[in-house]
Amino acid sequence: MHLPPLSRRQLLQRTAAGFGSLALASMLADDSIRTVRAAENPLVDPLAPRAPHFAARAKRVIFLFMAGGPSQVDTFDPKPLLTRDDGKPFPGTKPRVQFAPTNNLLKSPWSFKQYGESGIPVSELFPHVAKCVDDLCVINSMHGTNPAHGGAKLKVHTGSDNFVRPSIGSWVTYGLGTDNANLPGFVTICPTLGHGGLNNWGSAFLPAVYQGTAIGNASVPSDKAKVRYIQNADLPRDVQRMMLDRLGRMNREHLAASGPEPALEARINSFELAFRMQNEMPQVEDLSSESAETLKLYGMDDPVNANFGRMCLMARRFAEAGVRFIQVTHSDSNVQWDQHSNLKEGHAKNAREVDKPIAGLLKDLKSRGLLEDTLVWWGGEFGRTPVAEGKNGRDHNPEGFTMWLAGGGVKGGLRYGATDDYGYFAAENKVHIHDLHATILHLLGLDHERLTYRYAGRDFRLTDVEGNVVRELFA
Repeated sequence: MHLPPLSRRQLLQRTAAGFGSLALASMLADDSIRTVRAAENPLVDPLAPRAPHFAARAKRVIFLFMAGGPSQVDTFDPKPLLTRDDGKPFPGTKPRVQFAPTNNLLKSPWSFKQYGESGIPVSELFPHVAKCVDDLCVINSMHGTNPAHGGAKLKVHTGSDNFVRPSIGSWVTYGLGTDNANLPGFVTICPTLGHGGLNNWGSAFLPAVYQGTAIGNASVPSDKAKVRYIQNADLPRDVQRMMLDRLGRMNREHLAASGPEPALEARINSFELAFRMQNEMPQVEDLSSESAETLKLYGMDDPVNANFGRMCLMARRFAEAGVRFIQVTHSDSNVQWDQHSNLKEGHAKNAREVDKPIAGLLKDLKSRGLLEDTLVWWGGEFGRTPVAEGKNGRDHNPEGFTMWLAGGGVKGGLRYGATDDYGYFAAENKVHIHDLHATILHLLGLDHERLTYRYAGRDFRLTDVEGNVVRELFA
C-alpha cells in the first residue's frame, strides 16, 4: 500500500476526529435501507439480505455433520443379501482405489424396522429419529470421489477435494446475506480442526465477511463453546463506539487513497459486526430461558445426550435469530464415526449421543413452524464398506452412501435412489455431491450456475462445472 506523506495537521486530524454517522446509520437501518446501501457500497453492509434468484422453499440451513462417515448399511440402507451372505466374498468388483485392504462381506449387527406412514426402514441405532421418518427425505444413492477424510470433507463442504474453495455456508451467505445484522450469517458449532480444518468453513477467495464463525471446536465441550471476548468489562459501549469510529475513519481514508484492499475491508466489517454482536450473541448463547420440557426434548437431562443436545438447541436458537447457515458437528478427539474396527461399539456410542437430540431438533422446529422453511441436512463425508476391514470394522466408502434432508421444501417420507444389493455402489438415481449442492442452493432460491464469483480471471461457483438439481426431492 503506497500512501502520500501526511502533514502534521493531517496526522492530528486523522487521529483525533470521530466518524460515527456512517457506521451508526448502518447499525440502525432497517432491512430495506440496508439492502439499498449494500448495493451502492458493499462496505456499508455486505451481509444485507438479498433477494434470491427465484422463489425459495427454504430460508436457512442446519447441517448436522457426522464427522468420520456413518455406515449406510447400518443406519438407513438395509441390505437383506448382506445378512444372508455374511462372511462370503463380495461377488462384484471392489473399487480400484481403496483406503485399506478389506475382506469378506460383513452383515449389520443391527436390525431394521419400517416406521411411519411411509414405511421407511431405519436401524435400531436410531429409535428416536425413526419416529420422525415421515419428515425425512432419505437419499440412499449418494456418491463422491475421494476415499480419504481430508479430501472427502472438503468435497462435502466446498465442492472441491483438491483446491481451497469457499464453503457452502459462505456461498449461501454471499448469495442471500443474513436476516440479522447483529449476528454472523454463517455459524459452525464445535467444528473439527483436522481433515481440512478451517477450510471447511472458510470463505477462500470470497470476501472474508462470508466465512463461518466458529463457536468452540471439537475438543471443547459444548457448554464451554462460546464466542470469546464478546463483552468488554473495561469500556462502556459509548467509548467503544467512539474508538471504533475513529479507527473506521482512518481505515476508510486509507481505502480512498489506496484503492480496494480486501483484507482491510474485511477488517472494517469484522470490527463493526463484533461491536453489534455484543448485545445479541450472549442472548442466543444463553439457554436459561428454555423450559425444562425443551431441555429434556433435546436430551440435556442425560449426560450421554447433553453435549450434542446443547449444540442442536443452539442451532435452533441461531435459526430463530436469523442466521442463514448453521453447522453442527458431531465429533470427538478419537475415532468419530470412523470405525475401522469395533464397529458395533463405536457406532452404538455415536448413535446414542446424537439420536435423541436430532429427533428433538426436528420436533422442536416443527412445533414452532420453523421446519417449513428450515432445511435440515444430515450426513458424513462418505459411507462405509459392506465388506469387513479386519474382523469387525468397515473401511471408507465414497462409492455409495446415505444422507437425508428434512423440511425446507423437500418431500417428507421419501426414500430416493438405491445402492446395489450389498450397499457398496450407488446404482439407481445416483446423486453426486455436486448434485446435492445444486439441490440445496435451489431450495434456497439460488441457481447454482448463476451464483458465481470472479476470481483470477474466472467465474467460480460451488458446483464448479457440474451438478444437476434433483427436483424429484421437492414437495
